[in-house]
Amino acid sequence: MDYVALRMLFGDRGKYLGLVFGITFASMVITQQASIFVGIMSRTFGLIADTTQPDLWVMDPLVQYIDDVKPLRDTYLQRVRSVAGVEWAMPFYKGLIKARLANGRFQNCNVFGVDDATLTGGPAKMLEGSLADLRRSDGVIVDVVGAFGRLARESPAPGEPPVPLRVGDTLELNDHRAVVVGICQVSRTFQSQPVIYTTYSRATTFAPRERKLLSFILVKAESGQAVAELAERIEAATGLAARSREAFQQLTVGYFLRYTGIPINFGTAVLLAFFVGTAIVGQVFYSFTQDNLRYFGALKAMGASNAMLVRMIVLQALIVAHVGYGMGVGAASLFGYLSRRSELAFRLLGEVLVVSAGAVVLITVLSAVVSIRRVMKLEPAVVFRS
Repeated sequence: MDYVALRMLFGDRGKYLGLVFGITFASMVITQQASIFVGIMSRTFGLIADTTQPDLWVMDPLVQYIDDVKPLRDTYLQRVRSVAGVEWAMPFYKGLIKARLANGRFQNCNVFGVDDATLTGGPAKMLEGSLADLRRSDGVIVDVVGAFGRLARESPAPGEPPVPLRVGDTLELNDHRAVVVGICQVSRTFQSQPVIYTTYSRATTFAPRERKLLSFILVKAESGQAVAELAERIEAATGLAARSREAFQQLTVGYFLRYTGIPINFGTAVLLAFFVGTAIVGQVFYSFTQDNLRYFGALKAMGASNAMLVRMIVLQALIVAHVGYGMGVGAASLFGYLSRRSELAFRLLGEVLVVSAGAVVLITVLSAVVSIRRVMKLEPAVVFRS
C-alpha cells in the first residue's frame, strides 16, 4: 500500500511540485528570518563574546546592556582589586568617538581602551601587526571590516574602489592623532560601527572630557575561587554589579527583546511564512486528495481500512515535508553563505533548524488533517457512481 501511495503522489507531477514548493517556501523563510534574528541578537553582545579573559564584568548596577555605559569613578578599580578572591582587575573603556577621515568626513567609531600594562581585553585575532604594538606612540588597532569599509580612503582615481586602511596610516580621533599599528578581526557590533582598540590611558585622552571615564572593570577570579561567590563578594564590598560573561550576554539580549521592535518584526515575518505555507500546502493537498478520491474509494471497496488509508496520506505528507524542508533549509543556508561578507547578520544554529522542522511538521499535519477527514467519511460506493 505504501507503493500505491507513492505512485499516487508522484503520478500527479503538478500537485506534487506545488506541495513541495509550499513547504520549501515556508521552511526557507522561517529558517532565513530566524537566522537573521539570531544573528542580530548575537551582534548585541559581540564585544562580550570576544573578551574571553575575564570571569566577571563589574559595572554600575543600573547598566541595562553593553552599550548602556554608566562611567565609574577610578577609585572603584582599587576597591575591586582589594576584594578577596580577585586575581586581577583591569580597567576597560568603551565609548563612541568621531574619527575624522582624510576627505574631511566624520565617522562614529566604537573605541575600546584596554589596560596599558597587560593589554587585557584586547582583540584575540590579529590579521596584521600584534597586540603589543598598542604600546607604540598614538597606536590604535582597527577591525578589518572598518578598515576595508567605512574608514577606507577614497581612491585618487575617479571611479576606483576605496583604498583600505593599512598599518602606518593615520586617523584623527576627537582632534587627536592616531596611528594604525594593527588590523584585527572581531565580532560585528549591533550598530555595525568600525571598531578601534587602544590603551586605556590613550582612549581616555581621545574621549571628550568627563569627570568619570571608567566604563567597566574586568575581573579574573583566583584559581579555585567560585565565580558566583566572588561576584557576590564584589557587589557587597563595592555596591557595583558583577556579572559573568554569560549573565551579561543574557542581560543585553533581554534588553533588546523587551524594549525594541526586533522580535515583533521578525516574528511577524515567520508567522506570515507559516500561514502562507499552510494555505498553499493545505489547498494543494486537499485538491490532490479530492482528485484521488475514486482511488481511495476503490481501496475501501476492496477492504482497505480507514487506518490504512490514513497511513497512506501520512506517508505522502511526510515525503513532501522531507523534500520541501530539505530544499528550504538548503536555500536558506545558501543565502546565508552568499551574504557572509555583507552587512547582513545571519547565524544558522541547530536550534533554528529544530524550530523550522517543527513548523514544517505542524504545517504538514494541519494540511493532512483536512484530507484525512475527507477520506475517513468517504463511502466505498463512490467508486461506482461515475
